[in-house]
Amino acid sequence: QVHLVESGGGLVQAGGSLKLSCVASGSFFSRYAMGWYRQAPGKQRELVADITASGSGNYADAVKGRFTISRDNNKNTVDLQMNSLKPEDAAVYLCNARLRSFGTILYDYWGQGTQVTVSS
Repeated sequence: QVHLVESGGGLVQAGGSLKLSCVASGSFFSRYAMGWYRQAPGKQRELVADITASGSGNYADAVKGRFTISRDNNKNTVDLQMNSLKPEDAAVYLCNARLRSFGTILYDYWGQGTQVTVSS
C-alpha cells in the first residue's frame, strides 16, 4: 500500500511559478514509476509528466520546456516544478504511483490532489 500526499498548489499569476511536491508513504517507493496528472473542470484527467524508477522523465507536449519532474528516492518524494504558468494550466494536480510488470499494471495509487489556479 502506498499513500500519497500532495502539496504546493495555490494561486499564481500567469507567467509565474509553482512547485508541487508529493510525499509517498509505504514500501518500495523506488520501484514505482511516479507521475503528475491534472484534471480541469469538465475535462478528462491527463498526464502532465511522469518519471520512471530509474529517473527518466516524460512530458506532455503542452508542458515541455516549462515543467520539470524530479524524484528523491531517499525522501520518497516526487516534485513538479512549473514555470511560465498559463491560465490553461489551472487544474487539480494529482500524484500517481504505478508499478508495472511486463507492461501490466500491478499497483496504481493516487493522491487527493492539489489545486492550481492561474490568473490571467
